[in-house]
Amino acid sequence: MKKLTLALAATVMMASPVFAGDVAAGKAKSMMCGACHGANGIATIPTYPNLAGQKEAYTLKQLKDFKSGKRNDPLMKGMVAALNDADMANLAAYYASLK
Repeated sequence: MKKLTLALAATVMMASPVFAGDVAAGKAKSMMCGACHGANGIATIPTYPNLAGQKEAYTLKQLKDFKSGKRNDPLMKGMVAALNDADMANLAAYYASLK
């Protein structure tokens, strides 16, 4: 029973917002994204996706997939090349915070 309780507690802690990205740091880093995805996460180009309001985990996964090559887009590959894991988490948190 003790092991089950510890496993449950660890799961809850891992899902906690404590591990989320930093919204303010994401906003500061988002300037490069704004040219295509808009200053407030609403795309300026109709064929580009809106990022405002996307789920944080979804946006983070997409950024990681672009960086790893799992998703192939030359423009995005170049944009994420200089981002580290914290940068990507922060950007995902920022865009998730927007309406």
